Amino acid sequence: MTNIKKPIVAITIGDPAGIGPEITVDTMMNQKVYEESNPFLIGSVDIVKRAMEVKNCNFAINKIEKPSEGKFEFGTIDVLETGDYDCASIEYGKVQKLAGQMSYDYVVKSIELGMNKEVDVVATAPIHKEAIKLCGVKQPGHTEIYGELTNSPYALTMFNCHNLKVFFVSRHKALKEACDYANKERVLDCVQQIQNEMVGIGLTNAKIAVAALNPHASDGGLFGTEEAEHLIPAVKAAQELGINAVGPVPADSVFMLGLRGNYDAILSLYHDQGHIACKTYDFEKSITITWGLPFMRSSVDHGTAYDIAGKGIAGTISMHEATLVAIDYWKKKQEALVAQG
Repeated sequence: MTNIKKPIVAITIGDPAGIGPEITVDTMMNQKVYEESNPFLIGSVDIVKRAMEVKNCNFAINKIEKPSEGKFEFGTIDVLETGDYDCASIEYGKVQKLAGQMSYDYVVKSIELGMNKEVDVVATAPIHKEAIKLCGVKQPGHTEIYGELTNSPYALTMFNCHNLKVFFVSRHKALKEACDYANKERVLDCVQQIQNEMVGIGLTNAKIAVAALNPHASDGGLFGTEEAEHLIPAVKAAQELGINAVGPVPADSVFMLGLRGNYDAILSLYHDQGHIACKTYDFEKSITITWGLPFMRSSVDHGTAYDIAGKGIAGTISMHEATLVAIDYWKKKQEALVAQG
């Protein structure tokens, strides 16, 4: 394996009223994260200290103003602040405008650092959609924020769950709207984007399965016309471009076949189609990767869990997984770049 340097990893602590601070502190207590990267938190020292008390963590805190000041030593948590906030007013488990502003500021700082090439990887803890809306944020969530503020050509969502790589034509849309949204042009665009990203991690001939929309892929038109009108033409167009695309594959079997290794990637046509499959298989290890940005970005795929925030009982596997999987994909990209000369 090529000798690749350790990436610098920024971990945003998420909504300070939720479980984000405690699960990110717990991630900084994972020695493997330090073995694989140079990590630091983007957050507020007072919030991090409160989370450390919840996690019974006695590590030192090193307050930094830029990533290059990080010690990156297991036993010390480097924290980069984004402003001076009234942290004492933040209450666990409540939607608060200040908490929304803080979590948004953490995200914006991570984008600034990524665009300036001061960090290689960003892993994000959950934010609360209602809280960020209170402070005037127009985008509905992380992916849209990262896509727009980086001016990226696309921000393609992928679920990573063990050996499953599940991409999505749409995310947060009503089901009726999502079905119409998955037309030939958008499906073809997504397949091309998937191909581009798979080549970027060294999979030059990735087999990409497009999920069907209707039962049994419509059984030749018995259960709808979307396959004939949009999905089959999209797959054929991708094949004509030299992409190893197949489908549409009935959605009740495509994910099982993916787990067996039949496909390198699967394109899900809407949010729940792929989410249900991955989360049923392994909820905690279903994490989000956003492709198309100038840096690698990952996220847990759960919410702020206000009902258990500050109680020290939040599951932490997903935040660990989000961080380590993003590091692994970043390394794959570096190795592919070296191999391509």
